Amino acid sequence: MPLIELTGVTKHYRVGEQEIHALDGVDLSIEPGEFCAIVGPSGSGKSTLMHLLGCLDIPTTGRVIIDGTDVSRASDGMLAEMRNKKIGFVFQAFNLLAKMNVLENVELPMIYSGLSKKERRKHALEAIERVGLSNRAKNTPLQLSGGQMQRVAIARALVNNPKIVFADEPTGNLDSATGKTILALFRELSEQGRTIVLVTHDNEIAANAARRIVMRDGKIVNNSVYSAAAIAP
Repeated sequence: MPLIELTGVTKHYRVGEQEIHALDGVDLSIEPGEFCAIVGPSGSGKSTLMHLLGCLDIPTTGRVIIDGTDVSRASDGMLAEMRNKKIGFVFQAFNLLAKMNVLENVELPMIYSGLSKKERRKHALEAIERVGLSNRAKNTPLQLSGGQMQRVAIARALVNNPKIVFADEPTGNLDSATGKTILALFRELSEQGRTIVLVTHDNEIAANAARRIVMRDGKIVNNSVYSAAAIAP
């Protein structure tokens, strides 16, 4: 059973007198544990697609089912609950709070989870260890390199044990060597059963995923699965 399933999805926006068709009849399914890349130029619809998959928005028409739940007409509260329990996000700009240390940044998604402070700290430390930054837990973001900040962002995305991690241009602010390290971490998470959806305009970055979903003019124009041997090292 697919973890993510879209059927006949459209998304229209009105800008002044003009109606923008950001998505136009998208059908898509993603299985548990897949490492997918959504790729396409600016304006292709990839960011809009990620917003729907990540429960940040709902479609104009069509169905979006996430882990068995139809979120196509979900309330803001239901979407927030889905994001908190099922989904982790990693962004290009890291989105860390400068005045908080690494541990405090990673703890943030658990504040409304009902866990005690002791439990939140335990889970945060485990997530930080998972990305290899145990010795940096007390550092602030300004004391870290770009690659380390992105690892903190990944730890924060993992701390609630989500089934799906969305990464929006996660290597865009990193040098190529550090970017490869981050992409290797995503591959490792996928191999451990986590579903990873990477959004990028860069075909070279997309080549790290086992499956490429190519967007153009609001449509999926290619949806290819690659063998392990074809994935970039």
